[in-house]
Amino acid sequence: MKKIKLDKEERALEASFARGEWKAVPNVRHEIARHRRYAKNTLRKDKRVNIRISSKDLDELQTIALQEGIPYQTLMGSILHRYAAGRLSDRRVRGYRIF
Repeated sequence: MKKIKLDKEERALEASFARGEWKAVPNVRHEIARHRRYAKNTLRKDKRVNIRISSKDLDELQTIALQEGIPYQTLMGSILHRYAAGRLSDRRVRGYRIF
């Protein structure tokens, strides 16, 4: 049988499993359904918002979105979601404070 080469992360997961750190989830179907509801409610877009931003900021957001291969509105929504969830880190770019 051919041996599969694992990367660092895969080896760490395999070792964690071997140490018995993984536990079976009782009633897996219920848990999957519950997490699907969480995801659906989190990702539901049910409000429309209009904002005014500078042309320069919009141009920069569109450039970043193009580099990431996503629509700029999706990028803007993602940034706002991460900010509201407290998952944006404070850092400085070109001397400016970025969240």
